[in-house]
Amino acid sequence: MPRLPSANCNCQLIMEAIVKRKYLKGSPRKARLVIDLIRGANVSRALSILKFTDKRAAEPIAQCLNSAIANATYKAEQDNIAIDPDDLWVNKCFVDMGPTKGRKRMRPAPQGRAFREQRHYCHITIQVTSEEKPKTEKELKAEAAKAKRGISPKKEKKTVASPEVKAQVKKVQDHLAEAEDQPIADTSVPTPVEPTAQAIMATADEAAEPIEETPAETAEAIEAAGDAEVADAKDVETQSTEALNETQPADEAQQKINEDLERQ
Repeated sequence: MPRLPSANCNCQLIMEAIVKRKYLKGSPRKARLVIDLIRGANVSRALSILKFTDKRAAEPIAQCLNSAIANATYKAEQDNIAIDPDDLWVNKCFVDMGPTKGRKRMRPAPQGRAFREQRHYCHITIQVTSEEKPKTEKELKAEAAKAKRGISPKKEKKTVASPEVKAQVKKVQDHLAEAEDQPIADTSVPTPVEPTAQAIMATADEAAEPIEETPAETAEAIEAAGDAEVADAKDVETQSTEALNETQPADEAQQKINEDLERQ
C-alpha cells in the first residue's frame, strides 16, 4: 500500500489504470480510426463519442474504456484515495496488430484469378489517469500572451487637438465663466394669494354688466334663429294616433294564437 502524504504535503495523489483487450476481430487499421477520436479526451466525453460513432470497433473500445474506469475506481478504494471518475482522462490508447490464426481464404477474382483473403485480429490498450492534463501549445501561447500584457500594458495614445476644437473649448469655458459671474435668478415659486371680498365683488359686477348690441345685429340673430326652428320643425315627422295603433291588431292576433296553443 502506498504511503499517504502528510498534512503539510502539497503533492497530489495520481491514480492510473490500464486495460488491454486482445484478439479483437477486425483489422488494426480500422480500429485506429476510432481510437484516435478519444485520445487525450475526458472519459465522459470519450464515452459519448464512442456511443455515436458508426463503426464496428466503437462498441468493444467503449467496453474496454469502461473497464479501465472501473479498475481505476477500485484501485483508489483499495489505496484509500478519493477520486472522481469524471476527472479521469485517456492518457494513452493504441492498437497493435494481432495474428491471422491461419484463417486464409481464397476469393475469386476476374479473368480466372484468385485473391488471398486474411481475417485480421488486433489488440487494444487504453490507459486512464487522474493526473493534471498537460496544456497544449495553443494554451501555453495564450497564457504567455496574457502574462506579457500584464507586465507591459499598452501605452496610452496621446491625441493632439486641432485648432478648431481648441477654439470651441475656449468658447465653452468663457461662457461658463460668465454664467458663474452673473447673479442667480430667483427661481422660487410664488405663493398663491387668496382673493379678498372686495376683489370678488368687483369681478361679479363686471360679469353682470350687459353687453350692448346694435339693433341690426339683434334683428338678424332673431331671424336666423326663427329660420332654424322652422327647418327643424319640417324635418320632424308627426305621428298620429292611427300610426301609433297601426300594430295593435297584429299584436292581438298573435296573443290569441298563443292562448290557443297553451290550451292545447
